[in-house]
Amino acid sequence: MTSTRHGSAVIEFPSDLEILITREFHAPIQLVFDVLTKAEHARNTIAPFGEEVTECSFDTRVGGNYHYTFVTGDGRAMTFYGTFLEVKPPTRIVDTWQYDGWPDVKAVETVDLHEANGVTTLTWRLAFSDQAGRDHMNKFDGIEANFDNIEDYLRSLLEEKETVSA
Repeated sequence: MTSTRHGSAVIEFPSDLEILITREFHAPIQLVFDVLTKAEHARNTIAPFGEEVTECSFDTRVGGNYHYTFVTGDGRAMTFYGTFLEVKPPTRIVDTWQYDGWPDVKAVETVDLHEANGVTTLTWRLAFSDQAGRDHMNKFDGIEANFDNIEDYLRSLLEEKETVSA
């Protein structure tokens, strides 16, 4: 059975060093922000293809860090980490972005959220410090799968809330 997505990601390349992805979620902005910034939620969405999450921590404040690891089916650990540079709940997150598989690659990740009529639009920008770093990022299926996970998880939280209040 194929799941129907409310919104699919729109991928753009505003410059040689940037990737911009926009995605809509049918959920309140604060809930989307929480899913992106709280470990108890993020651990349910960050492993794009259902991998096992072995570490997940978020200290969502300026100067705080995030760190998460998931293990692929072939046993490879994938670790991502960074430091929060700007946090404006529930509309904006800016952090450094590093992946241990590309130790010399540095980027700044920016997430902007905007809600209108019950739909939160997420704009995700990854800006690399140099072309060599940007050249590593040539696939986006993991990011899109991560956004699919977020959509599914948000839907489950909203359905649970409806069931409890019914």
